[in-house]
Amino acid sequence: MNSTEKLVQFPLFFRLSGGGGKQQRRKRQRRKRTAVVIREKRGREERETLTPGTTGNVVGNRRRGRRSATASNSTKSFSSTETTAVVSASPTPAESFDFSFDSTTPRPRLSADQLRYCCEALHHLKAKAPQTIRQEFQTLQANRMTALDMRSRCTVALDSSNYSKNRYTDVVPFDDNRVILKQCADYRSSARGFINASFIMTSESVSRFIATQGPLSHTSEDFWEMIIQYHCPIIVMLTRLVDNYRTLKCVDYFQAENGPREFGNICIATKRIESADTSLVWRFLEVKYKESEEPPLSVLHVQYPEWPDHGVPKDTLAVREIFKRISSVPPSLGPIVVHCSAGIGRTGTYCVIHNTIQRVLVGDMSALDLVNTVTTFRSQRIGMVQTLEQYLFCYDVIIDALKDLISDGNSHGSL
Repeated sequence: MNSTEKLVQFPLFFRLSGGGGKQQRRKRQRRKRTAVVIREKRGREERETLTPGTTGNVVGNRRRGRRSATASNSTKSFSSTETTAVVSASPTPAESFDFSFDSTTPRPRLSADQLRYCCEALHHLKAKAPQTIRQEFQTLQANRMTALDMRSRCTVALDSSNYSKNRYTDVVPFDDNRVILKQCADYRSSARGFINASFIMTSESVSRFIATQGPLSHTSEDFWEMIIQYHCPIIVMLTRLVDNYRTLKCVDYFQAENGPREFGNICIATKRIESADTSLVWRFLEVKYKESEEPPLSVLHVQYPEWPDHGVPKDTLAVREIFKRISSVPPSLGPIVVHCSAGIGRTGTYCVIHNTIQRVLVGDMSALDLVNTVTTFRSQRIGMVQTLEQYLFCYDVIIDALKDLISDGNSHGSL
């Protein structure tokens, strides 16, 4: 069993639609087709296999014209010291989902190895003194990036063409791992496909994230372009639209109530809204280009409005519930989009929690070094996990989630 297979398979509350016979076979055949070009060179035949769509750009018009309904996925590899973006130009068909949602669905049993990993991790984390954790955060803060370093790594974000697309001018993506939107008919070369969003990742065996700011009124269409182009199945929203001081933290880019909504050439349909006792709001959305004949992309949107800016929730229950419901999504389906207002504090905190638990479940005990994880994430987006309170909250949620997993494993027996 490889490391990916070791991931605990929590119930998918939206399952891949099976579809019917001939139509599905035709789709699979189209995906597998390759163009074979045979040419002669120096008296010998050489064979090249070209994937359709690997040359040229995805062309369309974001605002008025027709747009291609598919765009490329990106493959990324990161270490704790550097980030490297590798973007494939080959379009990949979007997956569709059957939203089957039941919050009472029991978790599948852990394997014996997974139960042992959880017990070892819990013992290690509980043995850490609070003062040691505080010292860890002081170390992180002492090694923060300077404003000069940030400017040298964020030239695209700070370009005059893109300056107004940033909610906060001191929270912008690095050039080397920023999310890049594909070209369209009204594309300005100076903008270079900019959106204030960053790829966040530690390894191929666990989920990758896109950390982004809460959309502005004039960047909402770009946000949905990103969701479609990178086939993002889940959006985790960790902010209210307006805070207690009546400050706008995020524009309503989804739809507060059931029904359709349009952003330029993109149509968003809210199929269902469900609330939970933990104040979580689950929205089941379908997203597509208005003139496209492709089926819509199904997106699960969860909002946690009670997580305060620069602070933490009163307990760990809601965050554990988010992890429980979305952690079984295979990393291959696409990145999980996480945002708050700036896309670094609450966003970074959730990414650290989710990433750490998933890595423990595949036996990666280096995940227990939260200093290294936060350092890695800060090398991919500035300021991830902003406050000591948020850093302590990471430990609290991870410990409680491990207790949940161990309790379930002991109750039902391991595999």
